[in-house]
Amino acid sequence: MRFLGNVFIGLLGFYSLANAFNSNVGHSYPRSSAANTSSVLDVFEVYKPVEFDPPSQGCSEVLLLMEHEFALSYGKPFVGDYMPPQCDFDTVRINLTVTSKGRQFDRLAVMYLNDTEVFRTSTAEPTTNGIIWTYVKEMSQYLALWKNPQKIIFDLGNLIDSTYTGPFNVTLTASFTKEDKGRVADVILPISARQSAKNASSAFTVPGDNATVSLTFPKNAQRAVISISACGQIGEEFWWSNVLSQDTDDFNSTIGELYGYSPFREIQLFIDGILAGVVWPFPIIFTGGVAPGFWRPIVGIDAFDLREPEIDISPFLPLLANGKPHTFQIKIAGLNTPSADAISLSETVGSYWVVTGKAFIYLDDGTNTNSLTSGQPPTIDAPDPEFSFTRNLVYNATSGVNETLSYSVKAHRTLKITSGQNSWTQDLSFSNDGLLNQDGLSQRNIQNTTGTSTASGIGTDGKFAKERTSFSYPIDANTTYGLGANYTIIDAAIDRELQISSTGGLGGISTYTLVSGPIDLKTRQWGSAHYFGISGGSSTSSGDTSNEFHESSGGTTYDTFVRAVNGTVVTGNGPAGSLSLVTQGDLYPGSGRSSIRSILGRGPSSNILRR
Repeated sequence: MRFLGNVFIGLLGFYSLANAFNSNVGHSYPRSSAANTSSVLDVFEVYKPVEFDPPSQGCSEVLLLMEHEFALSYGKPFVGDYMPPQCDFDTVRINLTVTSKGRQFDRLAVMYLNDTEVFRTSTAEPTTNGIIWTYVKEMSQYLALWKNPQKIIFDLGNLIDSTYTGPFNVTLTASFTKEDKGRVADVILPISARQSAKNASSAFTVPGDNATVSLTFPKNAQRAVISISACGQIGEEFWWSNVLSQDTDDFNSTIGELYGYSPFREIQLFIDGILAGVVWPFPIIFTGGVAPGFWRPIVGIDAFDLREPEIDISPFLPLLANGKPHTFQIKIAGLNTPSADAISLSETVGSYWVVTGKAFIYLDDGTNTNSLTSGQPPTIDAPDPEFSFTRNLVYNATSGVNETLSYSVKAHRTLKITSGQNSWTQDLSFSNDGLLNQDGLSQRNIQNTTGTSTASGIGTDGKFAKERTSFSYPIDANTTYGLGANYTIIDAAIDRELQISSTGGLGGISTYTLVSGPIDLKTRQWGSAHYFGISGGSSTSSGDTSNEFHESSGGTTYDTFVRAVNGTVVTGNGPAGSLSLVTQGDLYPGSGRSSIRSILGRGPSSNILRR
């Protein structure tokens, strides 16, 4: 396994190798290594190492899937043709290496095999001297797709003009090996807009799109899991700091309109109009968010690999496995809060969420002892979720403006769906305490989302099993901004965690835990950052970020701690295996984002760009 100090960065040598290979998709090249490129800043996500090209029991191929510059690329994704290697493989991993130099927004990127999303990532914001990062990802869960020719679509919308000068140069390679790692899904069906025939992204944008498709399941399906990929953008990027809808205009005279529908979000899956499960999302923070100084060189938790929570829909198989089409719909809900006695899930939210899903279907291999009564819907116990909120708005009669707003939102939901031996249960809790003061210039949100899900049924080995997964997403974000005659400042502090524990008893590689089998994961980030920008001029951002990480999975444990101050790794080893990175010239500029509102989710806005 490739370890670079205590923080895993991946195959940095691919950066210097990239120009040695042609851009034909599927081009094979020898394995090699190269020296790290020291003239650029190495940006990284802290995560458990994934070996890109491990020893194989047979097939051992590395293919170049993409080598592409994303410059003026809105609506112009990379499109290429993939042909499987001519050998017997059961394990696939990708290596994504990206370089950029100049000024640029952070951007969202989505990779598809035909109409199916297989990877969602985001970019770091570049510096004047340039940045590089590498991310290695397990992709064997999509083996059913990799075994057949596919159209590869990699959508990374970017803009180049006199202000935004940095293109993203992306090299994507894949390794194919034989490791006998266990069973994966036999069939994968997309819940997407299905635009690959038009060489376009297949993501829905919700609430504008009706994210509904019809799927026909094989009659011999024995287990089925839906994974959902969803993240907020623009008015929904900082959903966890949004206010109640009745308070969106409270600070119009000082900071402008706020985003509403409360800080609570629920992602809902419906099958033939029946609620099949929900996701309470992790508050992802991209590298231009809150204060860019937090995210150099350590990016936010999961910023390079957005997890896809899963809903086990095996209890629906008696209904689905009848050879007929069935509708699958994904919705996003916030809260309507007209009064403390009239709280309800909203039918819409702000603009917008990028959404896809997929069904992983495991077929009966002849060992399934679970009897299915065809055509029968499952038994569903889904009481209305419990909600409560409080709010207090303080008006300053002397200044004539609202001075403070405090609010609290709490939620709890349980769900149980059963059919024969198959069952899916969820127990979820949420709380968010928010405070805006200094006439709205300062805001703090303390939020925690916790939950446990249990799936019972026939596992991938044909035997009855249970799988229990629990999570916790605490975040404490405190931000204050100020405006001078010709300058803008932001001061921010963050403390956030991602905790996941799963027994992994049903088998398969999870799009949520990113592994097969049991896992115990805890990653925490905390620190402070400062941003200073001059109107019509340059901006700078400094930061002090610590990241501790623990993961036990696959029979091994990985622990690390790293701290970075103003772009320099000062504790723990950085990507080059040293304790210090050389800061040169204008290495640490501010954000590529165009306004306070695009950085914080509130405040004045100018030309906000869609990422």
